[in-house]
Amino acid sequence: MTEVKICGITSLEDAFSACDSGADALGFIFFEKSPRYVSAKEAREIIRRLPGEIGKVGVFVNQEIHAVWKIYEHCGLDFIQLHGDESAEYAKAFPPSILIKAFAPKKESDLRGLNFFRTKAFLVDSRERNQYGGTGELSNWELAAVIQKTHAVILSGGLNPDNVEAAIASVSPEAVDVSSGVEIRPGKKDQRKVRLFVEKVRAVHRREGKGIFASERCREKAKV
Repeated sequence: MTEVKICGITSLEDAFSACDSGADALGFIFFEKSPRYVSAKEAREIIRRLPGEIGKVGVFVNQEIHAVWKIYEHCGLDFIQLHGDESAEYAKAFPPSILIKAFAPKKESDLRGLNFFRTKAFLVDSRERNQYGGTGELSNWELAAVIQKTHAVILSGGLNPDNVEAAIASVSPEAVDVSSGVEIRPGKKDQRKVRLFVEKVRAVHRREGKGIFASERCREKAKV
């Protein structure tokens, strides 16, 4: 089964709606310049009321390592998603079993650095100058399919209920990630679109197995 991550959660209402719709994971963005930013205090209050089986992913952009760990522990996160310009050396500060690294490849030579990272999965996204995701632009599905041959892939970038079936057919990702494609406005989800998105993904029988998010229900504790 292809898993679903609903990213950019900013309210308990949207979190509950995504859970009720059958999402496998929720993403909380701790990048202050994002219109979907949520504080650690706000995220903690949402997360503490969520069912244990839902994956909780913290999204960070070029943040100090100690600050990432502090939010991870404070909020009770399951995964750390690095969505900025973090190096492979930086990424070594986190256990691969809880680490997701975002990439926005434009050409095949951009894929050379992937093998330097040890991660649970790579999230393939689109990116514009000075923007770290959430642009609504499609990612490069052709390159995502290349990455999928050797690494676990979470496909993101411009997905919505109208194109997610085609995206899964093209890339065969372990999971798909959506934010702007199911929103009324940045940071506010459209419950109907969230439900429809999940239904469209579930209609595509792509793979068997535990998946990325379902296999890590018990957090791997680590110290700064």
